[in-house]
Amino acid sequence: MASRIRKHTNGDSAASSQAEDPLAASTSSTSSNAISSLLASAASSVIREEVKVNNASATEMKHACDDALKRFLSRPELFKQIYTHTDIRLALGWTCVFIAAGTGLYGWKVEFEKSKPVVWAGLILYITLTVIQTLYAYFIEGDIVFVGKRKTFDKRIVTERITISSTSTPSTPTHPPAYSLSLSYVRSTSGGKSLLGKGRATSERGYNTFFDERGVLDQEAFERWVGGVVGGVMEGKAD
Repeated sequence: MASRIRKHTNGDSAASSQAEDPLAASTSSTSSNAISSLLASAASSVIREEVKVNNASATEMKHACDDALKRFLSRPELFKQIYTHTDIRLALGWTCVFIAAGTGLYGWKVEFEKSKPVVWAGLILYITLTVIQTLYAYFIEGDIVFVGKRKTFDKRIVTERITISSTSTPSTPTHPPAYSLSLSYVRSTSGGKSLLGKGRATSERGYNTFFDERGVLDQEAFERWVGGVVGGVMEGKAD
């Protein structure tokens, strides 16, 4: 399937912005070349365990692709994975567990009529936190499967942050189900105070591109595709 990548910038184009700042242009070029080389070498230099799923299930294939993407991009030489969304959901989930356990224990030890106000308060708080957790997962975390950050040094410290969301595109009479990626990339310095560049990209491939008839994932081909998409948005290229 055809791959499509889009690059967006605020105000003037990225090229004109970098032309106004020679140092930013130098940093961008150095960083882009470095990450492209790393992505290319990383995709072909690792011995991998076989990943096999039911290729009749788009859900299983999506989960396998999500896991492969995270394993690939979170390698030490590429990005440091950020677990903020997972940490928040876990914190809310464990808080709910402790509230439920504490409320239940209090209701068991204290006489029913006396315990009702505390039990009701615990129940309301539990429901509230559960709703917050659900809304957070749906509206804020959404389809995000990977958030990564890396720092490089070229006359100054440059921080690069990439956020990747994935979805599964249903099959149609003419196209098989597909794996779709949406990427958001930001390059900054001075602790995020100075923006050097930003971009967005989308790309899609049919699951049959990466899974054979036995349901085995071609991880090297998948990583080459992911690496190309990531490298492209970091370099500001379009397919």
